[in-house]
Amino acid sequence: MNVIIGLALVFGVVSSGFRVLQEYERLVVFRLGRLLGVQGPGICFLVPFLDRAVRVDLRTLNFELPVQEVVTRDNVTIKVTAVVYYRFVAPDMAVTRVADGHLATVQLAQTTLRNVLGQSALDEYWRAVTRSTTGCSASSTSSRSRGASR
Repeated sequence: MNVIIGLALVFGVVSSGFRVLQEYERLVVFRLGRLLGVQGPGICFLVPFLDRAVRVDLRTLNFELPVQEVVTRDNVTIKVTAVVYYRFVAPDMAVTRVADGHLATVQLAQTTLRNVLGQSALDEYWRAVTRSTTGCSASSTSSRSRGASR
């Protein structure tokens, strides 16, 4: 009876070390606090009680920046919203070099948006907006006309 309980305990501990990762995930593995490396995708094994793992998503993530009030070069206050797309390329660096990669990306995007728009004048900003909206409407009408002729 004791042998069966012992084998069940050993089997439970060993099987708890297996992890299954999707194609877009990686595990950053630490053994006793030291970076061991990146594993995945597929089945990965972690030594129970010695290894700690952090899952990192490699897909492109997006978020909407909250409304930012920006003062332009000619001292005009404008409100701007933006959408940011990003992805992690090196999962080990995303875990070991930055405490919270998502929060760091949000703050960097907000700061960059304010700096870039703060260096331009209001008329430059409106020209860029008008160009981008004109380009979107022209490309959507041309794709509609191509689809209708087929």
